[in-house]
Amino acid sequence: MASCLILWMSFKHFWRKENLPPGPTPLPLLGNFLQLRKGDIVKSLLRLREKYGEVFTIYMGSTPVIVVTGYKSVREVYVDRGDDFLARGDIPMFDFCYKNYGIAFTSNMDRWRQLRRFSLSTMRDFGLGKRSIEDRIQEEAVCLVAEFRKTKESLVEPQTYISKAACNIIFSMVFGNRQDYEDAELLNVISFIHTTFSVASSGWGQLYGMFPTVMQFIPGRHQEIFICLKELLLFVEKRVEMNKKTLDENNPRDYVDAFLIKMEKEKINPKSEFHLTNLVNSTLQIFFAGVDTTSTTLTYSLLILLKYPDVLAKVHKEIDKVIGRDRCPKIQDRNQMPFTDAVIHEIQRFIDLVPMGIPRKTTRDITYRGYSIPMNTNVYPMLSSVLKDPTCFLYPNEFNPKNFLDDNGQFKKNEAFIPLATGKRICLGESLVRMELFIILVSIIQNFTLKSPIPPEDLDITPDISGLGNFPKLYKMTFIPR
Repeated sequence: MASCLILWMSFKHFWRKENLPPGPTPLPLLGNFLQLRKGDIVKSLLRLREKYGEVFTIYMGSTPVIVVTGYKSVREVYVDRGDDFLARGDIPMFDFCYKNYGIAFTSNMDRWRQLRRFSLSTMRDFGLGKRSIEDRIQEEAVCLVAEFRKTKESLVEPQTYISKAACNIIFSMVFGNRQDYEDAELLNVISFIHTTFSVASSGWGQLYGMFPTVMQFIPGRHQEIFICLKELLLFVEKRVEMNKKTLDENNPRDYVDAFLIKMEKEKINPKSEFHLTNLVNSTLQIFFAGVDTTSTTLTYSLLILLKYPDVLAKVHKEIDKVIGRDRCPKIQDRNQMPFTDAVIHEIQRFIDLVPMGIPRKTTRDITYRGYSIPMNTNVYPMLSSVLKDPTCFLYPNEFNPKNFLDDNGQFKKNEAFIPLATGKRICLGESLVRMELFIILVSIIQNFTLKSPIPPEDLDITPDISGLGNFPKLYKMTFIPR
């Protein structure tokens, strides 16, 4: 009893000694576990904001985390003082597998800068092969529409088909080719990716994030993450070896080829981050983010449009007017389709794909809003609190395209629209995702009438899982050719 009391008093002394933002008093070892409901961490954090303000501190186990909410505060982290919060924060379940390598999950700033600069230039100018990114997306949209036609108006789960299309676009970019929709390797990759993200966002994943040292040795669903990531790393390693055997330095076909060429050029540079470990990890991280972000958003999009048939009807009308039914949509069409553009933006805002944001870390000891925050402190910029900030959106908690339309029905931008963050460390594929969402979603609506066996008023569009990501409940629908 005496030892427990001493531990409790010393912990409280340590907690009070630091001049961190206010927050609930943590317990020794457990931290604020009791205030963060398993499987409901997003709502738990937003409830704490009501008591402690826009910026507060919680303890994940014995580790302090600064939670930042609201548009102005989050923008300060991402943009106004972006360099102070530029390091990647801890995500233990991914850190265990990636071991600080790759572009997305490294806290090594020099590594991040080298890899990001290279990846941005490679994907932006995409002088790989003879086809643009838009060509690849249009090709996959045509294939996806053909697959939906094969269903012959039967009830199907659209997620399966959409995931194949999203996966193939990234396949094409990083490995140089797409796969047949029934290819076993493609299906395995999709299964591993979906399992990893859904488990990471579940209560099991949240428990691991709070107590990684203990949970590592405890059986449970969180162990599936490590199995899936190991299989995915092996898959990427195999594909890299395939590229090596057929590499033509004068004609790079994809991201992997470009990285291999860069590795050869920098092999005598001892400070170079272009080596095989970073190639494999970076490729998987780009692949991972590209597949899950697009497939989840598109799957959620169709469910929301089924829920709001009046919105769907207006999109149909605008597509028929601007594009017609005989050609594939192209990204330039978006400028002439303000309502459709507003709907896609509103879907992204409403579904709130990454509600907690991806954690950041302070790069030095800083003073923030009168508080002292040490270097390497984890920070959660809560994107959910921005996308549903009532000071930024007229209809913050409901789906309404008017959030992105002016009084004349024209599309209006909103600086608080940051579904994939903003600033120097914004999602690498943010522009790719926007292009995919427009071309693929418009292609589907252009070619089909969407029907649900459940009346619109009975469709549930609340997330099935909400944690690291928000995932829609499984549903079935029919695609009736127009």
